[in-house]
Formats: sequence, structure tokens, C-alpha cells
Amino acid sequence: MTVVLVHGNPETDALWDPLVDVLGRDDVVRLSPPGFGAPLPDGFTATYLAYRDWLERAVEGIGGTVDLVGHDWGGGHVVNLVMHRPELVRSWVSDVLGIFDPEYIWHDMAQVWQTAGEGEQLVETMMGGDVEDRTAALVGYGIPADIAARIAAEQGEEMGRAILSVYRSAHQPAMAEAGRALETARARPGLSLLATEDSYVGSDDVRRRTAERAGARTEVLDGLGHWWMVQDPALGAAALTRFWETLD
Repeated sequence: MTVVLVHGNPETDALWDPLVDVLGRDDVVRLSPPGFGAPLPDGFTATYLAYRDWLERAVEGIGGTVDLVGHDWGGGHVVNLVMHRPELVRSWVSDVLGIFDPEYIWHDMAQVWQTAGEGEQLVETMMGGDVEDRTAALVGYGIPADIAARIAAEQGEEMGRAILSVYRSAHQPAMAEAGRALETARARPGLSLLATEDSYVGSDDVRRRTAERAGARTEVLDGLGHWWMVQDPALGAAALTRFWETLD
């Protein structure tokens, strides 16, 4: 069995360090989406469907029994993959199921990225400056300084281009339309991680509703926010382990 972790925006796989340490497993693989800690290949469109196809190829390359875990856009890629090719995984986990609900409204920063001109200005502010500036911004979000510094070192123009492309491809109603296939995800056991202080991915009701449609159980991470895996990795690891134990 292989646990496959997929992170999101504006991150690299360093974000998973505390969770991987607590899990204490030797079968964990981290996948970095193109532009987010991995090179952005020539011709890669960085749309949400392009990332789904990238993840499909990556999981096929791993082979065997895969338990797929996604955070932020990584969680979106996971759900998109499972709706498309559920047979590739044994199970799946996402903390952003709410974005597939018809009532979901993108958060304020996403709406800026989706706006021509304003999005470019925001990305330039985020990805410009020096590593120390970008580190401080990530620390402001609640990411520990050592992990923030490692992420900031890999941020730059490529990540900025990827941010604009993926968010603009997902401008509503795109994700609501993708979510019409949520019932397909029932083909494999799923888990929705509901961090109660995460303000980016829809209300609790929206997240529970989409989880039910996808046939996923919900684990509540009480008091934790968007970056739950660095806030309380032990709580996150326990929720994941309980889920995986039900599959054995």
C-alpha cells in the first residue's frame, strides 16, 4: 500500500513534513503539481483538467494500492481524478470538497486571481521580493517559519503563472459543473476532512453536503484552519489512520 500526498497553492511538498513525521510510515509518496515545487513543462496549460490528467499519469506510474490524500488544490485534483478514474485508487481524502458545490463562491483572493490585471498584480506582489519577504507572508498564514522558508525558496514566476491559470480555469460555474459527477467518487471509499476554521473552502453545510453526495465520511478537525497539517499534525494523522483502518 502507498500513501500519496498532493499539496496545493501556494505550496511545495515541504508542507507535509510534520504530518509525515507523525504518521511514521515508510510508504509515503509526495507528488508536487507542476509549478508548485515542480517544473512547469513547456505546453502545460495548468488548468484544473490538465492537473487532473497529470495526477492520473503520476498515480498510474506508482501502481499498486494507492491511498490518495489531497490538500487545497491538491484536494481538488484528487476529487477530479476519482470522479474520472476511481479504479486507480483504493481510497481518497480531500479537505476541499465544498468547492464542487453549486452554491460555492470562491474566496476573495481567488476572485482577484481570476480577474485580468488585478490577478497579475497580486501574483507579482506574492511571488516577487526576496525569500525573506515571502517567508514572512507564509508565516502570517500560520505556517511554521522553517517550513515557510523552504516553500518560499521555491516560489517565483512559474508558480505565479500556474496560480493564474488554474484559478481562471476554475471560475464558477466550472467547478459546480465538474461536481455533477461527484456520485462517481462513491466507487471508492472517501474521506472529507472538515477543518472548522478553514474559511477558503465553503461553509460546514456545503462541505457536508458534497461529502454526502460523494459517499465520503466526514472527519471534523475542530479548531483547525486551512493548514491543519502543520497546526496539529497529530490530529490530522489520527483522522487519516482511523479512516485507513476501516479499509483493512
